[in-house]
Parts: sequence; C-alpha cells; structure tokens
Amino acid sequence: MSPVMPSSATPNITSHQPSYQPTPAQLQVLQTASEFAYQIWESRTISCQTFLRSYPLNQTLTRQQIDDLIQDYTLDENYQLADESKVMSGLRHLRMLLMMRWIWQDALALITLEQLTDELSEFADGCIIFAKNYSYQHLVSQYGQPTFIDDKGLQHIDDMAIMAMGKLGAHELNLSSDIDLIFVHQARGQTDGDKAKGTRSIDNKRFMTRLGQGIIKLLDNCTADGFVFRVDMRLRPWGDGSDLAIHLSALQKYFSNHGRAWERFAWLKARVVGQINQPFYDELQGLIKPFVFRYYVDYSAFSALREMKSLIQNQVAQREDLDNIKLGAGGIRDIEFIVQAFQLIYGGRHPQLQVKPCLQAMQALYTLEYLDRTTYEHLQAAYRFLRRLEHGIQAINDQQTQRLPNDAHWQRNLAMTLGFENWEALLATLNGHRENVNVPFERMVTERQMPAQDKVMLEPTNIEEQIAQLDTVLSEESRAQLQTFWQSKMVANLSAEARERLDNVYPVIIHALLAHQEQQQLANTALPRLIALLEAICRRSIYLVMIAENPNATVELIPMLSASPWIAHELARYPVLLDTFLQQRYRHLPDKPELRDILRQQLLRVEPEDEEELLSVLRLFKKNQVLAVAASDVLAERPIMKVSDSLTYIAAVVLEAALERAFAEMVKRYGYPIAQDGDPVTEADCGFAIIGYGKLGGLELSYSSDLDLVFLHKIKEQGMTTGETSVSGMKFAARLAQKLMTYLNTQTRDGRAYEVDMRLRPSGNAGMMVVSCHAFETYQLEKAWSWEHQALVRARAICGDKRVTARFCDIRRAVLALPRTIEQVRIEVTSMRLKMQKHLGSSQRKQQAGKFHLKQDAGGIVDIEFLAQFAVLAYSHDYLSLTKWSDNVRIFEEMATLGIWEAQVCEDLTDAYLRVRAATHQLALAEQSLLVDESLWVETRTLVQAQWQHLMGVE
Repeated sequence: MSPVMPSSATPNITSHQPSYQPTPAQLQVLQTASEFAYQIWESRTISCQTFLRSYPLNQTLTRQQIDDLIQDYTLDENYQLADESKVMSGLRHLRMLLMMRWIWQDALALITLEQLTDELSEFADGCIIFAKNYSYQHLVSQYGQPTFIDDKGLQHIDDMAIMAMGKLGAHELNLSSDIDLIFVHQARGQTDGDKAKGTRSIDNKRFMTRLGQGIIKLLDNCTADGFVFRVDMRLRPWGDGSDLAIHLSALQKYFSNHGRAWERFAWLKARVVGQINQPFYDELQGLIKPFVFRYYVDYSAFSALREMKSLIQNQVAQREDLDNIKLGAGGIRDIEFIVQAFQLIYGGRHPQLQVKPCLQAMQALYTLEYLDRTTYEHLQAAYRFLRRLEHGIQAINDQQTQRLPNDAHWQRNLAMTLGFENWEALLATLNGHRENVNVPFERMVTERQMPAQDKVMLEPTNIEEQIAQLDTVLSEESRAQLQTFWQSKMVANLSAEARERLDNVYPVIIHALLAHQEQQQLANTALPRLIALLEAICRRSIYLVMIAENPNATVELIPMLSASPWIAHELARYPVLLDTFLQQRYRHLPDKPELRDILRQQLLRVEPEDEEELLSVLRLFKKNQVLAVAASDVLAERPIMKVSDSLTYIAAVVLEAALERAFAEMVKRYGYPIAQDGDPVTEADCGFAIIGYGKLGGLELSYSSDLDLVFLHKIKEQGMTTGETSVSGMKFAARLAQKLMTYLNTQTRDGRAYEVDMRLRPSGNAGMMVVSCHAFETYQLEKAWSWEHQALVRARAICGDKRVTARFCDIRRAVLALPRTIEQVRIEVTSMRLKMQKHLGSSQRKQQAGKFHLKQDAGGIVDIEFLAQFAVLAYSHDYLSLTKWSDNVRIFEEMATLGIWEAQVCEDLTDAYLRVRAATHQLALAEQSLLVDESLWVETRTLVQAQWQHLMGVE
C-alpha cells in the first residue's frame, strides 16, 4: 500500500523534481544497519526517493517542517482533514519514511545524538498535539465542551494537559521508544452539551477518558500500516487500573498522601506537551515542583535509589539479562540514576539542576562541582556511546529493546555500523564504558549496606581452622556430606570464576553453621538442604556472590532450612528467591498498598507486549512474597490470622495486576466494550470483577492454596466493541476471562502464579466462564443448590469494576438473607457434611489406627466451617449484619455479639479453628500430611464434636 502523499498540497514534495538516488555505498550502509529501514526502502522506493529529495539526509528537520508533514499526511484528496482511518494510515506512513531517514542519517553519522533525539521528540510532540485536537473536536461535536465552575462561581473550559514523562519529557526519545504519558485535567464538571444542538451532556471524567482513549487509538493502535508510537500510561497515579485522566485536586491528594519516592524520579522529567492555559499550567507546576524538589538537602533520594537499583538488578538476574545495556550494571539506567539522584537531593537549592535532559543535568552537576572532571567526562562519554549503541540495536528491526543481539550476523553488522572492526572490539569499548559508570555508581550508593557492627570479616586463610571446629556442630555423617560435596565431580568441573566464588562462600557457610553450636540438631537438619541449594546455584554463580556478601543473613538462613523443607525446596528450585532472604525482607511484611507498589514498579519494567516476561514477574513476585511470609512465620511465629492476611493480600494484588494487564491486552485487540448503560467501559470501570470463594474469600489462604474464582461482568453482551477488529461484549468478556486464566494458570519455567478452580461458578464446569451480574443473581435465587449458598457465605469481591463488586455484594447479601427455617438449614448442612465425610474422610482413605485428618474428619476444620455457614444461612434473615463477613472468626464474633450463641461457645470454636489452622500451616512448611497423631488432638476434636452435636442436634 502506497503512502498518503498529497503532493500538490505539499510545497516541499513536488512531482517534477528529480528523485533522490543514493549511492551503492549508502545503500549498503542502510542494509547493514537496519533490516527494517532497508525493507521500507525496497518496498516503497519511489516514495522514499521523493521524500529524501525534499528532506535530504544531510539536513535536519525543524519543528515547523515536522508539523507541516503531519498536516500534509492527514489530509484527504480534497485537502480537507481526513476521516479517522485515513488519518491513522497517513501518520503511520509518515513514521515509516521518517524512521527510514533517521536510521540512515544515524548510520551515516550525518546527525548528532542531540539532533536525532530532538527530532524524534518533536515528531512525538507534534503527533500528540494533532491527536488531542483531532479527538477533541470529534468529542465536542457529540457532547459539547467540558466545563467547570471555579471557587468564584465562574464557568471555565476544562483543559487537558498531556504530561510527557521519561525520555519524551526530557526530549531524549530513542528510535523505537514508547511514549510515557499522563493525562491531567483541571476539575470535575459537565460538558455543555445541548439536545437542541444535537449534543448531550456528560461529566468531565467521561469526556477526558474518551479524549485520552482517542489519543491512544490514533497513535498506538497497530493496524496493517503499523503504529505511530506505543503509548504507555502506567506511570499515572495508581497505575493501570485507575482513571485514564486525573483532575488537579486528585493529583494534589495523590502527591501528598500516596506519592512514592520512586515516582519523584519519574516526575522529574515531566513536561507539558503543547499549549494549555497559563493559570492551569502554573497550578500544575505548583504541584509538581514541590513534590519532586525539596528546598532542604534531601538525602532520602539515596534510599529510594538503592531500592530501585536493587529491584532492577534482581529482575536482570532473574531473566539472566546481563547483556541489557540499559538495565545491566554500568548501563544507561545507572547513569540516569546517578544524575537524577543528585538532582533530587540538591535541585531544591540549585534551580539550574531542575533541567530535564540527562546531558544538560550532567553539565550542571559538573559546574556546581558535584561531579569531578574525570567522573563527568566518563559519564558523558558512556552516555553518548550507550545511547548510540541503543539506537543501533533498535534500528535492526524497529524493536523496543536494549539487549545486545546474540545473532553473529547482526553482531557483525552492528559493529560495522558503529565504526568497529569486529564485535570483540565493540564489546571491549562497551565494557570499558560500563566500568567507568559502575565505579562512581557503587561509590555513591552501596547496594547492600550493612552497619559496621554487623560486618563479619572472613578471611580464606581461616578456613582450615574453621573446618576443624565443625565437629562441635555437625555429626560425623554431616561432615562427610559436606566433604563429599566439596570433592564432587560437579564442583571439580566448575569454571574458574564459579570455583573462585564457591571458595569465597565456604567460610561464610562455616561461620553460619558455627553460629548454631548450641543447636546441633538444627544445623545437622539444615546441612543437606543447604548442600542441595549450593548444588542448584553453583552453575549460576551470581547467587554465590550474593551469599558471600551477606554472611549475617546466611546465619539466619540455617534455621529456616532446618524448620522447613518447603522453603529449602523452593530456594533450590528457584534460586532467584534467595535475594528475599539475604536482604532479610521478611523483617517487614508489606501491607496491601505496599505490595501493590512493589508489583507496580516491577511491571513498569515489562514491555506491554512481552507476555513471557509478564508471566515471569507475576510468578516471581508471588513466590518472593509468599517465601518472605513463610520465613517470618518460621522465625517470628506470627499469629495465624496475620499470616493468612498477608498471603491473601499477595493473591489479591496479583489478581488486580493480572486483570489490569488482561483488560489492556483485550482493549488493544478489540477496543472497549459497551457497558450496560450504553457507554464504553474504561480502565477504572472495566465492567468486570473477580470474586473469590473458599480460602481466598474467607481471608484464610495457606502456602499452597489454590484460588476458587468466579468472574462477573456488566458488559452489554450483544453490543460490539469499539476497535477496528470488533467483537461482541460477550466474546470480549469471555476472552478477558481466558486471558486471565492464562496469566494465572499457565505453567512456565517459574511455575504457576496460582492454581485456579472455577467449579463454583453458576452451573459448575458446565457453565459459562464469566456471567453477567443479572445471570448470577437469577441463578442464585432460582437454581442454586443449598451447598452453593453455603459456598456464597465465604465469597468476597476481590478486585475489578467497583460497580460490579457493589452489585455482587448486594446479591450476596440478598441471597444469604433469604427466609429459611433453622431446621431446614440444619438438615441441609448436616446432609452435605455427611456426604463430604463419606467421600473425603478417613474412612475413604487407607485405615490407619490412631490417625486424625485435621481438615476432613469429624471434629476438624470442615466441621467448624460448616457451623459458621449454618449460622449465616439460619439467622441472616433476622440479623442482616451476619452477611457482612466472609471469614469464620468474625462470623463467630458476630454471633456472640448478637447473643445468638453463647460467647463461650463462639470463643471455643474460634480457638479450636485457629489452633487447627496454625497446625496445617506448619505441616505445609514441613511438607507433611494433614493426617496426624490422633492422641495429640483429643481435646480439640472432642470440643468441636460436642459443639456440633449441641448446635446441630445430631451426632
């Protein structure tokens, strides 16, 4: 398909001018540098020649020329603004020609780094402004202009500021960069739509959301002609699942109450794209500047910097992405971190540090003597080299990557393009620059800082002496195991580097074992598990370095390995989890908002289209956090309810993130579905919700619990989505549910995020994977069995559209409060319990005298859970407050408060329940069965059975 090129409307592109003809040498340079650009030349030779005749390779483009080109390529054959499909096509064809030109200029060294990044950024700005204006006029024709009333009662037009973040904010856009945007509008209000004029009024939130959606569609949607820019909105307050546009007062509250330290780094480069009214601009800057820059010298930036760098290094290690020139040690991000940290620390005092481009900020730091001359020159040279190398990597196939190619052909081509004789010469220069960056970075921020009194000096010369002391800790058999490992064939075959690192670990291990001389059984139990861990990490020796650098944390690893084979096996299977222990993150277990923030930061570094990396991040986040809870459980003996709360928060945060990403992916494919009120749904009101049943719903997750889920929606099932590839609302919801299951259930090298069980949905396995709220309500009221109402007692909305979750809560409350006789409920619950015992109790397993199954046998967990469910179903019609809770403990507390059951009865049931649950957690960590010695549980079991008989009136 030829590009839209209205030549008679374009003064710079005329048909009578001779076409540009490159030399064979120039064509060879292009072919060597970029398969992507060369294919554009080959497939559109005439268009490219004509374009280059008007815009030669040896000239730079002005902003006016770029704006003129955008205008020219969005006109129709009558020189009027084209319809949406032609506008999208024209912008994408223009991008192709410009990309071909920029890549060629860069390969021929006809453009400087600053000129290239400036032109790329100017093109992005121009496209954003055009997309905003185009979408705005379209929306105004439907809804009128958005307005708000100020404090003085005066009406104003509500404007939107498009904040460019990251590289675009600093005018440093690279060849294949996405653009990070945040949409901010002035205030709540309504549009001035008038039915008499053929428009209807909507609130400003909806208007701005649709304006944002229109901008994203014009630029980001991938059509047959490609895309203009990938648009990334994840830096906005609250991230993916939040409103697409935020108003000023909400932004102010976010900065004041929720703004994180790492977000100051992000907002440091924030810039308004295009023109907005001056009062709005001043108010916006008045919010951003004090959030980013503090008047006092702000050393807290160092702490944030350490946390961010640790997060990135862990992700690089997890995906073994050591060849990433952006995120790897001594890469682009390290340079940016050094510069930005100094800007945040001293920028409040020195306005000249409040610049956005990295090179300009570096110059200011040198002028102010925060960087010495050598460091400044090293960082400048490294930054220029790494950015040019980044452009060379991305030029190959127009991919947003900073990873060095592993294909020998493209390694050779990249080296030639950058002026090196061979790949080895390029790597040597690269490594020199990396070292020049790494030295000042490590000098400024030590990755694993340890108080002086906690440092342990372990000299290799002391190894023989320490080995001799192990007989005070280890049995002869254990010492033999250790000696066998050290003399094993596997150790002998290690590389020289890995063997050196293992030798450095040896004194740390001996020190850790000797620290437990008073607990010999503990050390002897831990040793074989420690050896298994060492065997797992020897060939990935970066983990040996982590152990060697953290001797005190290794001391605490010993009791964990001894207490829990589950922890030991998880570490051996997934060594990337070691960092959680060695950084001792289990000392503080994050609450739900902190967990959200941790996962959000990790996901910000995953490209939206990289599903494999997304699955990896979700799984390793879950494993890291669950392992931290287990470590805290083992060492600190945390209360069982706190443990389950933490495990439930982790699952909820993973589900939130998975839903946000799955929704974004479906919207990218099909556009937005229509809600039942007739308007398209939004990111914040996605029309879909996840309901948790069982342990998740009851806030009672354990270490190996699966997730019982039901999916609900409020999408117009027969309505069609807004995308170019349109599907029905029902198909959208079903595919969203399928994508969610893929994210959670798919087995990868990092395991599964969670095992998901959908059998509790209406009609079970025979039912739809996702149902409407209306269908769910009808089923619960007209078709559900009594046991399904029992299950509903433990159901709880986890995440999703607040309208859907509120509707679910209303349905749940109404169903649980249906009029039932106590005798009717008693009969139904007892009948279901007898069926479960028949199928799942000890009588159905191999008879083992003196054994008691903590969950399924009479007097176990299920009896207590059934009593709680009986209470809710039998009494909620008269005592509606019972429907508020989904967990057993608070149901019993409410029964006591209401005086329905005696307080002692409820207290006894609660104590028994918590005691048995705590035991199931410890057995899970010990990888032992729930079938336990009956004699240890006589008192608890007798109490539960007595209460069952008393309350249910049956044996």
